[in-house]
Amino acid sequence: MQRRDLLKWFGAVPLAGAGAYSGRVLAAPGAPAKLLVVFLRGGYDAASLLVPTSSDFYYEVRPNIAIPKPSADAGAAIALDADWALHPALKDSVYPLFQAGQAAFVPFAGTDDLTRSHFETQDTIELGQAGGHRNYRSGFLNRLAAVLNGAGAGTGPNASVPIAFTDQLPLIFQGDVEVPNIALRNAGKPALDERQSRIIAAMYGRQSLGKQVQEGFATRGEIARNLVGEMAAANRNAVSTKGFELEAQRIAALMRDKYQLGFIDVGGWDTHVGQGAAAGYLAGRFDELGRGLARFASEMGPAWNRTVVVVVSEFGRTFRENGNRGTDHGHGTVFWVLGGGIQGGKVAGEQIALRAPTLFQNRDYPVLNEYRAVLGGLFARMYGLNARQLDAVFPGTAAKGLGLV
Repeated sequence: MQRRDLLKWFGAVPLAGAGAYSGRVLAAPGAPAKLLVVFLRGGYDAASLLVPTSSDFYYEVRPNIAIPKPSADAGAAIALDADWALHPALKDSVYPLFQAGQAAFVPFAGTDDLTRSHFETQDTIELGQAGGHRNYRSGFLNRLAAVLNGAGAGTGPNASVPIAFTDQLPLIFQGDVEVPNIALRNAGKPALDERQSRIIAAMYGRQSLGKQVQEGFATRGEIARNLVGEMAAANRNAVSTKGFELEAQRIAALMRDKYQLGFIDVGGWDTHVGQGAAAGYLAGRFDELGRGLARFASEMGPAWNRTVVVVVSEFGRTFRENGNRGTDHGHGTVFWVLGGGIQGGKVAGEQIALRAPTLFQNRDYPVLNEYRAVLGGLFARMYGLNARQLDAVFPGTAAKGLGLV
């Protein structure tokens, strides 16, 4: 979708004003709110998505992968406020939503899980349970569906009917409520395969840079072989961003008319090596994801005004780049919140200046906005849930209102 088309569509659909939902829930009676959770499996680099442009330390410790400060340059970050900017790959997709007050970002978000394990932390988030207790038959979206539907569990005109857009039912939807799942499969390819790498190496074979090119590809291949197993496992069979725009269109067709609670996971975010900056591997993933989210927004039509999309990941990545021009497993991340009826156009939640002393364990974003509290605050405003109902979804957690709904 082109930016001009998206803005034209915005002009045809009434937007919620800044205080449109003050004192009431997102959706009126008889029109249940819709929720889509998008899980970026692999731990995406949030500091490349939401760029801390007021932090000189960011540019000091990322000499090769920092996103340039806002300027007239096409590869520069897009200023959102005095402290934050957006990756330029999202200029024509998510940024127009932000300008329209229909997108917001929550930095320093995440869980108190400190393992930095994809599997452990993904499980922690999907289960949404208190303390060390783990019931793998009770995911938080299933508990939300149970609360919203009561004994009816998905029946009646005001039901919140759930669905997972995955090939297997994910942990987040495990539980007492029956949830269907529909596989959406699209396989992405690496930017350069082995044949293409050999061709490029041969081009430089008789030139002065030939040895360096050969050594570079050899090192790249060795590292890739070591990491491919981890990348595949971290994705947990999630779809890739390649073709996500088409998948988002299909998801919208189902959620627009039939389903109210949806989940999709997207893999390919474990960027230990060569993640790139304004261009490159990660920029390509952001572009594909952004176009998919913008297409979802447009395809939802009038239902977009009562829809909330939350984009999460199991953790962020190291604030400093590593020796392979990538980033390693971190802690705090950035959540995205989108929707036609949200009070967006801002960077929300508790924040802190990013300097060496403020990093968690001298390496990562700290978690200042705990994910269950943030999501609980959104659900309370979306559905008008009381304290008892919220405790059924996120036991032992006080909801944190961020003024987004």
